[in-house]
Amino acid sequence: MSDWTSGYVADISYTYGYYAELNPLRIALGFINAGIRPPNVINACELGFGQGISTNIHAAASQINWYGTDFNPHQAAFAQELTSISGANAKLYDDAFDEFCQRDDLPEFDYIGLHGIWSWISDENRAVIVDFIRRKLKVGGVLYISYNTQPGWAAMVPMRDLLAEYADSMSAQGAGTISRIDDAIAFAEELVAVNPEYCNANPQIKNRLAKIKQDNKNYVAHEYFNRDWEPMAFAKMARWLEPAKMDWACSARYADAIESIQLTNEQQTLINNIPNPLFRQSVRDFCENRQFRTDYWVKGARRLSRLDQDEMLDGLRVIMGVPHKDVQLKIAGRLGNFDLPSKIYTPLLDVLSSYQPVFVSELWKVAKESGVERSAMNSAIAILAAKGIILPAQSDDDISKAAPKTDRLNRFLMSQSRSTTELSYLASPVTGGGMAVSLFHQFFLLATLEGENDAKALAAFAWRILASQNKCLLKDGKPISDENENLAELERQASVFTDERLPLYRALKII
Repeated sequence: MSDWTSGYVADISYTYGYYAELNPLRIALGFINAGIRPPNVINACELGFGQGISTNIHAAASQINWYGTDFNPHQAAFAQELTSISGANAKLYDDAFDEFCQRDDLPEFDYIGLHGIWSWISDENRAVIVDFIRRKLKVGGVLYISYNTQPGWAAMVPMRDLLAEYADSMSAQGAGTISRIDDAIAFAEELVAVNPEYCNANPQIKNRLAKIKQDNKNYVAHEYFNRDWEPMAFAKMARWLEPAKMDWACSARYADAIESIQLTNEQQTLINNIPNPLFRQSVRDFCENRQFRTDYWVKGARRLSRLDQDEMLDGLRVIMGVPHKDVQLKIAGRLGNFDLPSKIYTPLLDVLSSYQPVFVSELWKVAKESGVERSAMNSAIAILAAKGIILPAQSDDDISKAAPKTDRLNRFLMSQSRSTTELSYLASPVTGGGMAVSLFHQFFLLATLEGENDAKALAAFAWRILASQNKCLLKDGKPISDENENLAELERQASVFTDERLPLYRALKII
C-alpha cells in the first residue's frame, strides 16, 4: 500500500451512500427541541466526503457554499464531476487532512461535518481536525460528527484486530483487498468453529461475522480493515473536542431525543438524576449498548426560553416526505413499537397530505382547533420528523434558485442508473437534501422526463433498459424469463408509482 494512504484502505472505493444527518437544514429542529439557538449556515465543509454524494446533493439543493476534501483521488474526481454537472460550484479537493486544513483559501465555516471518518483515522489526523475546528469553525457554528462508539463495539474489538492482522500478515503476497477480506473472514469462521472461550464469553460474535460476510465488500474494507480503527467512548470524544471549545448539543438523529421509546422508566430516572450532561450520555450509551453515535456539537451554545422555542419552531417550514398511504401511526424504538394517538396526528397529517410546504405555525393552528396542547403538538412534530414523515422545507426563493442545479444533477444520476445500481439517491431543492429512489423508480422518472405518462409506456421504457443488459425481474426469488411477464410486472409497479410516488417526487421537485 502506498505511503500516501497513511494506512487507510484506498485501492477500492467507498460506497455511494447519502447521509441525511449531514444536511445543515436538519440542525434547526434538533437544536430548537434541545433548547439551543441554531446557526444560519452560509459556509459548510465536509471532511472525508467519500464519493461526494452527500456533499454534492447538499451543494446543489441549497444556497450553502460547500467545501470539502477526500484524499482518494478516484473519489474526489467523481465528486468534482458531479459538481461540474450540477453547477453548484462546490470546492472539493483530494488533499490529505493536514494539507486541506492548512489551505489559505478557505472561509470560516458555520458548519463542519464528518461522517464515520473519525473512527478510521490516526490520532495525528484527529489532532489536525480538532485544530481545524478550533481555527475555522465560527463561534456559534456546528460540528456534526458520527463515529463507532463503546460499549456496543467492545466485544468486537479483538475480533476486528484479528481480522486486520490476518489480512496484513497471512494473506497471499500481492493479494487485493477483497481477496484479503475473504481470507480473513474464512479464517475467523474456522476459529469460531473450534469453540474458543472468547466466543463463549461473547456469543454475539458469530452473528456479527455472518453479517460482515454478507455486507458490501467496499463497505467492509473501509469499516474494518484500515490500519487505524477505534470505537471511541463518548467521554473520550468530549476530551478530544475540548481544545476546540465545543459543547455537546444533541443527537443528529431525532429519535434519540425521544427517551420514552429508547429507555425504560428506571433507566430514564437514573439518567435524569445525573447532573453532568456529558456523563449522562456515557451512561445512556451503556443502557442502549450503543455502537454508533451521530452528534451535533456547537461552539458556544445559546440557550432558548420556552417561548423562544415555540416561536422558532413555528417559523420552520416542513413538507411530507413519504406517500400519505404509507404513514402508520406507530413509532419504533429500542423498546419496541409504540402507537401514536390519532387525535393528535390525523389533523396534522391531513394538512401535510397536500404535499406542499407548510409552516409549523399552520400545523399548530390546526392542532389547537382539534384540542391538542402545545407540548403534544411539539412532540408530534419531533416524532413525525424522527420517522421521516416530515422533512425540512426551504423558502420558495431558495427552492427556485436550487431547482436548476438539482435538475441537472438528478438527470445525470438517473442516466447512470441504466448501467449501475449503486446510485440510489436524488436531490430535492425543497428539502435541501437527498431522497432514496429505487432503481425502477429512476427508470420510470427518466421515462417521465422523456414525455411518457402512462404505466404501459413507463414499463416498456424500463424493460428496454433491462433487456439491453440481459437482466430480468425476480418473482418469488426466481427470475422471470418471459418478456410479457416482465412487462406485466413492470406495468403493475409503474401503475403504483404513478398513483402513489410520482405526486410526491413532483412535490419535492425531484423532477
